[in-house]
Amino acid sequence: MSVNTRIRTVLGLAAVGALALGLAACSTAAPEEGAGGEGGTGELTTVGFVAVGPEGAWREANEQNIQDTFTEDAGYELKYAPATNLDQKSQIDAFTSFVDEGVDVILLSATEASGWEDSLKRAQEAEIPVILLDRGIEPDDDSLYVTRIAPDNVEVAKEVGAWAAATFPDGGNYVVLEGPAGVGVVNERNKGFDEGLGDTKLTKLDAQTANWSAEEGKSVFETMLKANNNNIQLVFAQNDEMGLGAAQAAEEAGLVVGKDVKIATIDGTKNAMQALADGQLSYVHEYNPLFGETALEVVEKALAGEEVDSYIVVPSEEFDSAEAAKAVLADRKY
Repeated sequence: MSVNTRIRTVLGLAAVGALALGLAACSTAAPEEGAGGEGGTGELTTVGFVAVGPEGAWREANEQNIQDTFTEDAGYELKYAPATNLDQKSQIDAFTSFVDEGVDVILLSATEASGWEDSLKRAQEAEIPVILLDRGIEPDDDSLYVTRIAPDNVEVAKEVGAWAAATFPDGGNYVVLEGPAGVGVVNERNKGFDEGLGDTKLTKLDAQTANWSAEEGKSVFETMLKANNNNIQLVFAQNDEMGLGAAQAAEEAGLVVGKDVKIATIDGTKNAMQALADGQLSYVHEYNPLFGETALEVVEKALAGEEVDSYIVVPSEEFDSAEAAKAVLADRKY
């Protein structure tokens, strides 16, 4: 997997780490067990988490994992700030409040890719390190943040496209159910899928947003089926929920998933894995949400002024059969 793994030193972070250590050294309170890092100092590192909030099973698992990792027992005070109705302005307001408050570090899961330059520059001036979780920013100026921690959307979607090309060597018609416009992940998954398809005989009939929603995935695919007289052999749903909605629409239209139409999704939530095991989906590529421990390690390194990769890729698996899904369902955590 080809990713930018340029190593760099996080500027200004040593001072932040030194400040945190200085405050800890001045504390006269008795050390709390497990707090303040290894050995315990009684001081908690404050982390502002500019989060997405309710957006489906993947997001719920990811943000709960972060909250379960940055606990007081681990030495952290996590300030959780989910967006209001996925609104970017509410995220920018929360980010600004965290900078004004002087938190030690900010974790950012952006609802939209663009529009973050001023906020990130302000955090940089305040010597507050920012770590991107999941989604990247556009334009991608990695001098403004410590690192991005996420599975590789392009590579994940590329594997979906390669599966589709191999599954339909004689061609067929396909449609794409996309996430909201303006979100970087949508562009990344489209790019990867197209690369994976390569020189294919598959014909793209349509691509529409269904906003990561099962309900919208169902209604949008219903419209697509009617517009094309049910002559659609493949659905690429950019997340599980939209794919599960498409499966309902296909069933109500009298189509058999796996025979008349194949549905491929990304995320790998437990509901999707169960649907794959039951034959309601055809292919699921995991987009692993459980990287809280990685984020914790990065925060510790950043505050200590240590070197950090500019992009940390979270490994994710693909599942192309009911048998593959059944093999992992019992231990699925999300």
